[in-house]
Amino acid sequence: MHFNFLYIPIGVPTFHLESAGTEFEKSKKLLAELDGAVEVPDEMLLSIDKLNTFTADKNPDLVIVQNITFANGAYIAEVLRRFDCPVLLWTLREPVIDGGRLRLNSLTGAFSAANVLKSFCRPFEYIFGSPEEENVKRKIAATIRAARVKKAMKSLNILQVGHTPQGFGFGRALDMEMMTTFGATLSSIEARELIDKAKTFTDKDVKSYLDDAKTRITGLDKIKEKNVLDFARLYRAYDEYVKANNIGALSSRCWPDFFTAFGTPVCSVLAMLGDLGIAAACEADTYGALTMYISQFLTGKPAFFGDPVSMDEGENTVTFWHCGTAACSLAREDTGACAGVHCNRKIGPTLEFGCKAEKHVTIFRIGKKADGTFRFFIAGGEALDKPQQFLGTSIVVKTDANASDTVYGAVNSGWEPHFAVAMGDITSELEALANMLGIEVEKF
Repeated sequence: MHFNFLYIPIGVPTFHLESAGTEFEKSKKLLAELDGAVEVPDEMLLSIDKLNTFTADKNPDLVIVQNITFANGAYIAEVLRRFDCPVLLWTLREPVIDGGRLRLNSLTGAFSAANVLKSFCRPFEYIFGSPEEENVKRKIAATIRAARVKKAMKSLNILQVGHTPQGFGFGRALDMEMMTTFGATLSSIEARELIDKAKTFTDKDVKSYLDDAKTRITGLDKIKEKNVLDFARLYRAYDEYVKANNIGALSSRCWPDFFTAFGTPVCSVLAMLGDLGIAAACEADTYGALTMYISQFLTGKPAFFGDPVSMDEGENTVTFWHCGTAACSLAREDTGACAGVHCNRKIGPTLEFGCKAEKHVTIFRIGKKADGTFRFFIAGGEALDKPQQFLGTSIVVKTDANASDTVYGAVNSGWEPHFAVAMGDITSELEALANMLGIEVEKF
């Protein structure tokens, strides 16, 4: 995926150019340090002609428009006329306040630019401050990462394996809706296609897959040999399909088909895919898979996927759990990822472990309101050092906000029962992404 963004320092030559030049050099240095994909002009763009010359042959995925000095609304209008991509508007702090000359007048320029942005009905991010300020660095970095996710989704192929079970319709996705809102391409196959493919593999065909699984999962020798071999067959079937079709995220039907038609659960296969960098959600929850993909993209780590199943008001915690699909790399180091049997069906292998501690996590969900419009659920917290809470895989999150308020608020707002727990603080990135996509945020 090729990604690039532009630094567009606009202004007029009637202000204090020495001060402006100093901020220009500091800004270029900061942006290059944050992300090497930046393109910067050789000089400040102090006329519309210079602006147009710099932008003439460009096709950015993000523009950072900085009022290096005051500039009237015609400058930003030229940018918006040329580019249909996310915008970050950056106001510089006045370098000196001494009763003398106004050096930059950047803030007034920002008001002019924002007025035009609103007239164009274009969402934008905004930051006020100098290049050396930490909040400026964080905001710009988060906006760049959000723009990278937005670009990545345009080439994302999502696979929907089978249909959601009865009563789980919240996870169903429509191909056109997925493409028009998120840019991703959605394809669908029946679960039996991968089951039938798995059945064609001999024990020898799946030896390398079983060997790989044994490096990640302990206790497979305690599961019935036939089930372990059938798991390896499913692992190869899914892996080959994913690679052949360039799949970046998938949702898979699990019960009852894989128990009744194949005799072995798909849970551990989804866990394997997670460790291979493929966001994989169970119960055919496609918007859950996209939620996991975004989480994984922003953190570089697999996301936990599960149900909120318990709350402890005294500890201010919410426990998330599922039958045994979490990526092995999330397991506590003292136990590792252990093999077990499904808590209801008593067939294995599933995964059994509590997740390791993580100082900062983000609870995230792409959901829908009753009218069909999308919304983001975002809540920060810390994953505590807790052992496995229930059969399956679990993670205990101490929420930044009051846990009771979070649970009551989410239930009363009608949120879906599946959430991703991202291994890092990606709140700012998600808020910026939602703004870029025109999606409402509910922050808890």
